[in-house]
Amino acid sequence: MAREPRDHEGRHEREPHHRGHGEHRRAEDAPSGPRSSTEPSAVGGPVFAQPEPTSDPTRFAVRHASDRQAYREIDALNREHRLVPMSFPAPRGGVEPRLTLADVLGGDQETIAAIESAGRMVFHTVGDTGSTRGPETQNRVSDKMTSDFDEADPADIPRFFFHLGDVVYSFGEAAYYYDQFYEPYRDYPAPIIAIAGNHDGMVAPESGAKTLAAFLENFCQKDFVVTPEAGGLSRTAQIAPGVFFTFEAPFLRVLGLYSNTLEDPGVIADDRIGDSQLRYLEAALQRVREENFQGALIIAHHHPVYVADSQHGGSPQMGEQIDQICDQLGVWPHAVLAGHAHNYQRFTRRRANMEIPYLIAGNGGHGLARLSRRGNVLRAPRVIRAAEDGSDEVVLDNYDDRDYGYLRVIVSSSDLRIEYHPASDGPFAKTPDDVVTVDLASRTIS
Repeated sequence: MAREPRDHEGRHEREPHHRGHGEHRRAEDAPSGPRSSTEPSAVGGPVFAQPEPTSDPTRFAVRHASDRQAYREIDALNREHRLVPMSFPAPRGGVEPRLTLADVLGGDQETIAAIESAGRMVFHTVGDTGSTRGPETQNRVSDKMTSDFDEADPADIPRFFFHLGDVVYSFGEAAYYYDQFYEPYRDYPAPIIAIAGNHDGMVAPESGAKTLAAFLENFCQKDFVVTPEAGGLSRTAQIAPGVFFTFEAPFLRVLGLYSNTLEDPGVIADDRIGDSQLRYLEAALQRVREENFQGALIIAHHHPVYVADSQHGGSPQMGEQIDQICDQLGVWPHAVLAGHAHNYQRFTRRRANMEIPYLIAGNGGHGLARLSRRGNVLRAPRVIRAAEDGSDEVVLDNYDDRDYGYLRVIVSSSDLRIEYHPASDGPFAKTPDDVVTVDLASRTIS
């Protein structure tokens, strides 16, 4: 079970970032915290960034109480093997729930046409963003992400942010959504789509809260509304059909799974929660095959299959369940994205004539977890699973356990490029610290 987050130990101090989308609003004009209304307010369409950029806050609007006692109780339950995956509401939309970029843009076909005309699309992704110790670390990442919207070529501007889970810590409480989600991304001028992490569905002992309640309220609405958690900010809640779904955009499909509430391992199907996600995955991959989809196919879930982190373990059974369906249908992802481990890790899985990158981007602001202990530095590349007894070789190619950061992803009809950008590089640096490119046709990487 995750402990209290550690302090940031990045390489450089963050430079002040002025976003360039207008003058900063005065501090006294900025929203002061979640509003008192308890009902979402309907609006006519999606809203993303604030009309005018605002400066970063120096403290939370709502004090985050200590979770130490709650974790003591959770650890005791874990030792007694009394923690199990929790059931969740079925998504809207049948066996394969779907969400499109056009949907989240309110039907804006001009933007879709512009992406298709440019021949490529850019988006952001990272997880584990919610900070419990103040806004600084998360704002380092969100500021740098927002700086990516200042581009000479419009085709380089990100179109959305796909969140890899653990939006709000420690138990997905609605009270902390303003500080940990709406405020940090108040100036991010694009949609934010999310899959839930274990902390988004986890329930504090004796709280009486309902699993995923706040996540569903803020990411799975039927219509565009502003929720009370937004605290007077403008961003509308997202309209995903549920905690698992297919997200479609030009050149891209992301199959988003919910890996449930345990610290480890991730669970997408068992006797308690059923097999709806396996049936979904089979239907989604079957449609990829039937439609002969030629774009980039990504599978995303919060818990990673492979991990070199000593604090968080991998989820091999979840990986085997996914593999079985991929093998059955002969359809494999071009990349697999996860969070959970609070750092950046990139692996290559070599399977027959395919190379599949598995990336962990779990350093979005919550707290960093080192891969090495007592001064022993982990050297990469390193084989973490050898190709023997019918298993695929898995190699840790690169990692960063010293910085907060995010992934910038570029997709086209021919390739998938995934860049890692540490926040410590500052808003004016555009060169990634790590890059992997997948050729969509040959399924080889460079």
